[in-house]
Amino acid sequence: MDWHQLKYFQTLANICNFSKAADELVLSQSALSRSISRLEEELGVSLFERKSRGVVLNRYGEIFLKHANRALSEIAEAKQEINNLVDPFHGTILLSFIQPLGSSFIPDLIGAFQQQAPGVKFQLTQDTTKIILSQLESAEIDIGFCSPQEPIENLSSFPIMNQELFLIVHKDHRLAGAEQVDLCEVANDPFVLYKPEIALRDVIEKLCHDAGFHPTMSFEAFEDRTAAGLVGAKLGVSLIPFIPGLDLKKVSLIRVRNPLCLVGIHMVWRKNGYMSPAAKHFKSYVENTIPWTDPLSQAVGKFNV
Repeated sequence: MDWHQLKYFQTLANICNFSKAADELVLSQSALSRSISRLEEELGVSLFERKSRGVVLNRYGEIFLKHANRALSEIAEAKQEINNLVDPFHGTILLSFIQPLGSSFIPDLIGAFQQQAPGVKFQLTQDTTKIILSQLESAEIDIGFCSPQEPIENLSSFPIMNQELFLIVHKDHRLAGAEQVDLCEVANDPFVLYKPEIALRDVIEKLCHDAGFHPTMSFEAFEDRTAAGLVGAKLGVSLIPFIPGLDLKKVSLIRVRNPLCLVGIHMVWRKNGYMSPAAKHFKSYVENTIPWTDPLSQAVGKFNV
């Protein structure tokens, strides 16, 4: 039993006439008759009742038609999914990104891309840099936007932006209201640090080392708003990216002049792994669109830090 037999059977079942069905299939009537006979032999039952002016389905044929319709529909859907994968203007891209990019950068990027390729869909996840890199290596996603701190053998990357980190202190802190500070000025303050699996943890510790001290940890946070909340509760100081809409009633953001607190964010993908035409199209679009005006820096520029 093959696809052609199912298609021939379905057509004959709908038209109920060998001659007309053969014309519809661009097939000789004898070839259609042989195909239906082989199908009936394989199933061990007749599927049609022969009438003087054509044929009609019997009860076996009606049962088989339901399943044949379902099988042919599944095959058609599978062909469409495969066609979508080889068409750069259709298909689904599996994309993961770190939390700071979720408020505007990723939505704006996808929105702009879909104006050119409205048939491309995205399956999005938000995670840590460590998990995103692991997902790429195991081919769970096509493209990631994250902050790798060193080159990885099997992955390629493209720089997207430099994300600035700001010192955040409580409103009652001695440095609150300052425009700029050196990081060493908080060497003796307890720090709210990110959890070890967050890439910013290593970045912040290195920045503190560059400033001549090792930070004393008071609490660990998983994401930026939690870190800001702990600082607002007078539980330490921290270094965080700019957060749009951050409640500044309890905390103050201060730019750090030394050392320069920047974190590189990259688009990352597998070097030698398969990438669908849709994903290649999106990657090329990003590469040709960047450098963007950094949306995080742009937001900061509007804020009196």
